[in-house]
Amino acid sequence: MLNDEICKLRDKLNESISTGKDYSIIYSISVELDELIAKFYRDKVN
Repeated sequence: MLNDEICKLRDKLNESISTGKDYSIIYSISVELDELIAKFYRDKVN
């Protein structure tokens, strides 16, 4: 489930970059993606 969320957000980030969205939007998505990835690995370790 979390893996699916990561993939969707990664796609959203890539689309935002390729379409030249504002940097603040790209940054926000990137931070959200980083948090999901960190949560994924924390859950995997526990």
